[in-house]
Parts: sequence; structure tokens; C-alpha cells
Amino acid sequence: MQGLSPDSSLAVPCPPGLPEPWRTALVSQLAAGERILGWLRTNLDHRLCYSEGLVVLTDRRWLACGSDPQASRSWPLRPDLEIRQQDHAGVGSLELADSHTRLARWRYTLERQPEAQRLVAAWQGLHEPAHSDAAEAPTVPAPAAPRASALFRLWRFARPYGRQLAAGLALTLAATAASLVPPYLTMPLMDDVLIPFQNGTPIDYRLVSFYLGGLLASSILAWGLGWARSAILAWVSERIGADLRTATYQHLQQLSLQYFGGKRTGDLIARIGSESDRICLFLSLHLLDFVTDVLMIAMTAIVLLTIDPLLALATLAPLPLILWMIHWVRDRLRHGFEKADRVWSDITNVLADTIPGIRVVKAFAQERREVARFREANDRNLAINDRVNALWALFTPTITLLTELGLLVVWVFGIWLVSRNSISVGVLTAFLAYISRFYVRLDSMSRIVSTTQRAAAGAKRIFDILDHVSSVPEPATPHRAERIQGRIDLSHVSFRYGSRTVIHDLSLDIAPGEMVGLVGHSGSGKSTLVNLICRFYDVSGGSIRLDGTDIRRYAIADYRRHIGLVLQEPFLFYGTVAENIAYGRPDASRAEIVAAARAAHAHEFILRLPHGYDSLVGERGQALSGGERQRISIARALLIDPPILILDEATSSVDTTTENEIQKALDNLVRGRTTISIAHRLSTLREADRLVVMDRGRIVEIGRHEDLLARDGAYARLHRAQLQGQSPMDPTGWDGDEAGDEAEETSDAH
Repeated sequence: MQGLSPDSSLAVPCPPGLPEPWRTALVSQLAAGERILGWLRTNLDHRLCYSEGLVVLTDRRWLACGSDPQASRSWPLRPDLEIRQQDHAGVGSLELADSHTRLARWRYTLERQPEAQRLVAAWQGLHEPAHSDAAEAPTVPAPAAPRASALFRLWRFARPYGRQLAAGLALTLAATAASLVPPYLTMPLMDDVLIPFQNGTPIDYRLVSFYLGGLLASSILAWGLGWARSAILAWVSERIGADLRTATYQHLQQLSLQYFGGKRTGDLIARIGSESDRICLFLSLHLLDFVTDVLMIAMTAIVLLTIDPLLALATLAPLPLILWMIHWVRDRLRHGFEKADRVWSDITNVLADTIPGIRVVKAFAQERREVARFREANDRNLAINDRVNALWALFTPTITLLTELGLLVVWVFGIWLVSRNSISVGVLTAFLAYISRFYVRLDSMSRIVSTTQRAAAGAKRIFDILDHVSSVPEPATPHRAERIQGRIDLSHVSFRYGSRTVIHDLSLDIAPGEMVGLVGHSGSGKSTLVNLICRFYDVSGGSIRLDGTDIRRYAIADYRRHIGLVLQEPFLFYGTVAENIAYGRPDASRAEIVAAARAAHAHEFILRLPHGYDSLVGERGQALSGGERQRISIARALLIDPPILILDEATSSVDTTTENEIQKALDNLVRGRTTISIAHRLSTLREADRLVVMDRGRIVEIGRHEDLLARDGAYARLHRAQLQGQSPMDPTGWDGDEAGDEAEETSDAH
């Protein structure tokens, strides 16, 4: 392949907009005269970790290259090539395939979606002229392969217990075989002992003892094997359920805030709690019964065919009809149970809303309204379950009727064979004993359809969580965040919630140790900007760098350890005061906890609590006042001694006296620490090194307090509006309530 000189590579082959590192990398990859038609910068690898790559379409081939130029690959253009674009759970993928197989797949976050669409459009523009005779239509993505049953996917959690499962299966097989022995011994007992006795032959008690001993031994053996089987499989199923819950919760913790913005708390609790418990019950009880039923039916059929094939065929006559009915009802039950699970989540959501918010419910006298909301969800659940139960009520008696008819067929056909001396009475007795067990197991297996479909619906809801990919991916090769200076550079940052752009091409450099105040009206993007810096979300365009390194190159947990965050609405966990202060550093000593509390001016009121630092704060800190919760939240952030401090309305929940005390502590603590502060009271930001005034996702002014007042611009209008005590909805733009900022932006994300 003939290389290009740097000058020629920049002239024609590389289109405008391609970043410089990739332009240089392509110089050695393109042939003379080769022209680039489109490109896509991928940012996820096959493990869905953050990793930069480039996919290029030229007039001759597809070209893919990554951080290692030696690993570049290319595919010459051929008539049978096709491109497939898919989007699932916030992650896009582009697949290159021919008529036989998939050649390559590249993944990217939705930040790169516009580039992917332009690349596909370039491919279609190149592809259509070569097929002018064909119908003009864009390339349609191939349908996704059907997913395996959710229950089969549980094998991923069962694999570590393969030996125990094999032992349980062997015990099941042995126990089933042992339970088949007693009916077999009834044949000689009838034909060789009882019937000859009725004809005048004396009873051979040694033979009777042998047969009865065999019956007793087989029963005890079946009991012992069944007990061991149940114990082993119950042990395994409990651990599978525990692993499933842990894996789901762990994956849930790794998802971004964007996922939680569209979910209800009650629904997630129901999935991890009740659904996993239902699966555990299915694995430990119903699946064991199902396997036993299948083995019993198969082995009984073999024994019956061995004793008398003709009578066995008559016995098994209703089996095809029963199997068809099970197949017919299975899908209907699964859909019904999935709907029932969704409605049950609605009930849980009502409880999750009203119980934590019971104070608000009572304050506004909305008890009847909440009861009505609960009753409505409960009625929907009742209606769906009624439909499912109606189907099940028809199915179960029908199966029972068919099994009774099968038993009647055995009696009729067996009596006819005995009358013709084709079989003995002992054979007929053994057949009746076997067929009774056969149909009991068949009836039991048909009833398991209900529990199986319930478990499958629950497994599907859990795997919906496990299949979701975080929109904030981990880097493939993380950069260590060790000695952090605290320089934050925002370069042409853009961000959008869905189709609405919230941050527009924003650039800002924050020096190490500098205190920057963010001000602006509700919805101007202040809280969104803080969320991007914390990497709760990833930028849609541009980059954010810490000490010159893109924050997407840091491991998420490693990066956030260097950030202390104090939110407008402090959240405390159920536990002691000391445990809440030490949440970010569980190994902190009591002296360090007390020092952080003193710095946050919380030490005095903590000592007045009944048990001091060991006092329980109650759920969400309800045993404390708003100001006390906020000071504990500040102490929690200060304990980790972060190089970057973010204060989102940190003093909005305290009175003026307490605010002045906390402000004095914060003035000392922010020295030498990069601080970004959003404040409700503009007066608290007078000591900031710079104030950044935002409006509709853009920076409109930057400067110190006095300088911005002198300009008589947007900041001056906000300042005058607050001094004059104007309405929160004043058209000057200051609304006096930063809570609307986060609420409005979050609602757009939903």
C-alpha cells in the first residue's frame, strides 16, 4: 500500500471535522487516490469498556483502526457487504456482514450516534448506484436473534455448582428408580401368593417375607435418596438465588443516573426482592418436582412397555392430547404473568412513594387520594389475575379428566385381556399401580406450567436489568488518578437529554485551588454541568479533562474518590451519626470523624443528641432538622479530604446564623482546593475567585462579584432581583429556587 505525505493526506482524503490524532494515523493507512466517504469514532470495546477507535468508509474499502495502529483491519468493498445499525439500552452498534457471516462489530455510546448515522448514509449513497436495478430502499437492520429462554439463562449462575447439581440429578434418578420397585413386586405377590392361596394352596411365608421386605427396603431407600436429593438441590438453589440477587444489585449500582431517572423505586425493589425469591422457590421446589415427574413418566413408560406393550400403548393414549394442551396454555400463562408482575410493581411503587413521603401526604391531607391510587393499582392486579385464573381453572380440571379417562381405558382394556388369559391379574394390578403414579405425575407436571411461567416472567424482568448497559462506561485501560492537582478543563462541552440540548458548546478552564461560583436562573444548566464534572453523565460532545486527562479515561470509582459532593437535599442513611459521616471512609477513626464534624460546625449539636455520635438518625435522617442533616452531609464530604469540592446549595437548608458559621468553615476549607459552588444566596459567592453566569446552557458572563456588578449585565439583574425580593417567577430570570434546576432537567431526561 502506497503511503501519502502529510500534506496530501490533509488536502483530499481526510474530510473536515476529523480530529487531528486520527488524521495523522490515517496517513499511513490510505492508498494513493483513496477517498474517505465517512467515518465514525467508536468509544466502546467488545467488553463495553471505554476505548477510542475509528471506523472509516472509503471508496475502496472499510477500514477500522484503534489505539494500536498495528491492529488495523480492512475489508474491500464487495456487492454482498451490508451494514447493520442497532441501538439497545443506550449503546449503539454497527455491524459489517456479508452473505455468510458477520465480519466486524463496533460499539459506541449515543454521543456518537450522529456520526454513525452519517456513516450509514454515506454507505447507502455509495451502495445504491451499484444496484440501480434493485428497489430503492435503505439497508434494513437484520432482526435480532431470538433470545434464549430466561430460565435457561440462569445456567450462568448455576455453573459454579455443577458438581452438586450432577449429584442431585443422580440422586433424583436413583430415588425415582427405587420408587418404581414396589409396584413391580406386587405382580409376584399377587400371582405367586394371594391368587394360589384363594385356590387352596398354602401361603409360603418365606416368599411373603421376601416380597414384603423388598417393598419396605425400596420405600426406605427411596425416602433416603429423596431426602439427600432435596437437601442438596435446596442448598444449590438458595445460593443461585443469592448470587442472582447480588449480581443484579451490583449491576444496578454500576448503571448511570440516566437509568434510574426512568425507573420507579418500587419496581426495582420488586425485581431484586420478590422476583429473585420466586425464582429461588422455583429452583428449590418446583424444578425438582418437574425433573422427578419427567423421570417418573419416562421410566414408568419403559417399565409398562416391558411388561406388556399392547396394554402400555392403550395406557399412553391420552398423553399426546395432554402435551398439546400444556403447549397451548403455556404462552398464554406467560404473557398473563408478565402483565401481573408489571401491575404488582405499580402496587409496590405506590408503597415506595407514600411510605417515605407520609409526612407530605398527611400535611396536604391526601390520605384518601393515596388510598384510591393504591386501590386502583390493586384492582388492575385483580383483573389480570382473574383472567389468568380463569384460564388455569379450565386447564387443570381438563387434565384431571383426561387422566381419569386414561385410567378407565386401562381398566376396560385390562379386564378384556385378563378374560382372554393374555395377562394375569398380577400384571393388571401392577399396571394399575404404575398407571396411577404415571397419571399423578403427569397431572403434577401440567400444574408446574403455571409456576414455570411465573418464574420465567420474573427471570426476564431481572435479566432486563442485567442486560442494560451503563451510559457511563468504564475505560478499557484505566488511567490512575493518584496525585490530583485539581485543574478542570471543559472544552466545547455539549449535553442533551433525549432530543433536548441542555449544554451548548461550553468551554471553561478552572485552575487548581480556584473557587468558581455557578449562578443562573432555573434550568440554566448549573446542576447538569456539575453532574457532567462528577461523571454522573457523559458529555454528548466535547470533553472534560482533569489535570489534562479526559475524565473518561479514569476508572469511575477512582475518579470520584477525589470529589467531595454536598447536595442541596442531604440524604442520610439509616444508622448512627458517625456511620453517616464516615460513609465515604468507613475506616476513619473516631478522632477524624469528630474533626470533620467540628469543621462543619456539627460537633456541638451532635453532643446534645441522646447518644452523641452513636445516635440513630432515623430513615433518611428524619430524626434531625434540615440544617443538622446538611451539616452532617458537609462533614461527610470533608472527611475524605478531596482535592475537588462541589457545593450544590450547601447552605440552603440552614438558618442565617448557622449559615454564617458554616461559611466561615468553608472559607478555610476551600483554600488550596478546587471548588465549584452553586448557591441560592448570591452573597455567599462574593469571595469566589470567579463567578460563572449561565443562561440556557451557555456561559454569558465570567468575572468577580464586583466586576460583574459594574458591567450591569445578567449577573447584576440577578443580584438586583434578589435584593428587591421579587417573585420566584420574575421575568428577570432569577427564581430564588435552585431546586427547579435539577427537577426540570431530570424531567426532561425521563
